[in-house]
Amino acid sequence: MDPFDAIRQSIVDDEGNAVMQQNGWQPVYAASARAKIAVIGQAPGRKAQASGVPWDDASGKRLIDWLGVTEEQFRNPGLFALLPMDFYYPGAARSGDLRPRRGFAERWHPPLFALMPDIRLVLLIGRYAQIQYLPLARQKTLTDIVRDYRRFIPERFPLAHPSPLNFRWLAKNPWFVADVLPELRTHVRAALQ
Repeated sequence: MDPFDAIRQSIVDDEGNAVMQQNGWQPVYAASARAKIAVIGQAPGRKAQASGVPWDDASGKRLIDWLGVTEEQFRNPGLFALLPMDFYYPGAARSGDLRPRRGFAERWHPPLFALMPDIRLVLLIGRYAQIQYLPLARQKTLTDIVRDYRRFIPERFPLAHPSPLNFRWLAKNPWFVADVLPELRTHVRAALQ
């Protein structure tokens, strides 16, 4: 069995995902041994869970724009590995979705990354991914981490979440669009070459 298929099956069979199986859900992520950029997000939303396609919503459209790539490039697992902190929709909260389940990324990201030796850039989308991959993020705000992005590049690039609900944060932090996004696009282009 292909090692990626074996990991996917192990995720499906994990007893912690029994409710997901009962719902008829499959894990929502994309990965390939040829991937150059890993996008670490929170967890699939309701729409992405239903379609089985990572970032299949307005957040995904905005993220593709931020990266300066085409949808075809973004959906090519030979270019982008799309790995959320939890590969299943966690459910609705009072405002937005529930947080990704704890321990899921710690368990499944390492074996997936071990199969992707060509990853040149890891994009850390939102607070959960940043706390997981940047120990310093626990002591700082998301704004501080994203503003200090140069400290982590070229290996990691922290970003705010591209959700349309994040309009207030974007309005308060115009430096993100003016300064961070052009540099992000430069690093994405370099990693894809």
